[in-house]
Amino acid sequence: MLYNAYEMQRTLLAGASNWAAISAKVLNNPALPMGYFGMGPIVASALEVFAHLYEERGKPDFGIDAVEIEGKRRTVSEKVVLEKPFGNLRHFRRAGLPANAPKLLIVAPMSGHYATLLRGTVKRMIEKHEVWVTDWADAKMVPLSEGHFDLDDYIDYLIEFLRFTGEGTHVLAVCQPSVPAFAATAIMAADNDPCRPATLTMMGGPIDTRASPTSVNNLAMEKPLSWFKANVIATVPLNYPGAGRKVYPGFLQLAGFLSMNIETHMMSHYEMFKHLTVGETEEAASTKRFYDEYLSVCDMTAEFYLETIEEVFQSHSLPRGKFVHRGKPIDPDAIRDTALLAIEGENDDISGVGQTRAALDLAEHLPLAKKKYHLARDVGHYGIFNGSKWRNRIAPVVEEWIASNGREPGGP
Repeated sequence: MLYNAYEMQRTLLAGASNWAAISAKVLNNPALPMGYFGMGPIVASALEVFAHLYEERGKPDFGIDAVEIEGKRRTVSEKVVLEKPFGNLRHFRRAGLPANAPKLLIVAPMSGHYATLLRGTVKRMIEKHEVWVTDWADAKMVPLSEGHFDLDDYIDYLIEFLRFTGEGTHVLAVCQPSVPAFAATAIMAADNDPCRPATLTMMGGPIDTRASPTSVNNLAMEKPLSWFKANVIATVPLNYPGAGRKVYPGFLQLAGFLSMNIETHMMSHYEMFKHLTVGETEEAASTKRFYDEYLSVCDMTAEFYLETIEEVFQSHSLPRGKFVHRGKPIDPDAIRDTALLAIEGENDDISGVGQTRAALDLAEHLPLAKKKYHLARDVGHYGIFNGSKWRNRIAPVVEEWIASNGREPGGP
């Protein structure tokens, strides 16, 4: 019933959004003078903000056609190189990149948003690296015949992707995937897999949520797993390919994120409204671009979501040495030569300070020279991997770590 009720509301609001968009265009038509007098500009701006907020959104494109290198425009190629039911491996390479450029696998979070949320991360890193990105599927678009997808499957996908990209690949895990990426690294290290990561960078990841717990962590701890099963798991309606699949809907995750900073989001839309009323279209467009991405959400499989809640946020399985994969215990101490970099944002209200740094202590016998911690001052969760602070202050730290800890194919 939850999903069906949402679909009904979405359909109604989408219709209202279309009418608002049409009305705004009429009022803004230079051939019609009504938009220039009285309340015309204000009404047109309000309608445009409403239309943008409630318009229907699908999966965004990365849209990275080129990057600028030393003042020259370099085109970027993008293609899917490995297709799987619950996520594809997407490859990016810029023109003129040296043949021996470092290989980097960027692991996007499966947390309600598409991998395109990391567009800024990808665009910055393809300047000097050959990049692959985990492009996770929207669970409501995956037919039931494809089976289920849980935390074990997520780890298996990462191992398969690393074997596809080959030896010497570096890994950058943003937020949620820090835990499965660390687990995959430990599994591959224990097996002496030649394709184990050369470096693993974890950014704002919930390795040990007992450190500086946030409101997100507290919610996961306060409610029993049975509460999540009963209250936030829904069934995909018949109008989607994944009809009948149990999911954690993306719209619920989005509602949670919005409620955490509702005043900020309201103010952003009010500022967009003001920009539109005085003709500052570029400033308004910047806000629109952000929310086009932020409001585009996808569903997670129920089994993956519930296992993540239980293992990461309630049982703290990884830091307590209780995390298993396919019934086999994961040994973090098996990591002996993958260089670990933990990055945290000083103002992160989703993964508190200390939660990611905990990973460095789990690999007890990894040499200190292969461990690094970086606290990004005056940076929130989103700013760790996007925006000017990411580009100018954090990305150089990641680049230097990768450059200093490369591993040649066939090396030890």
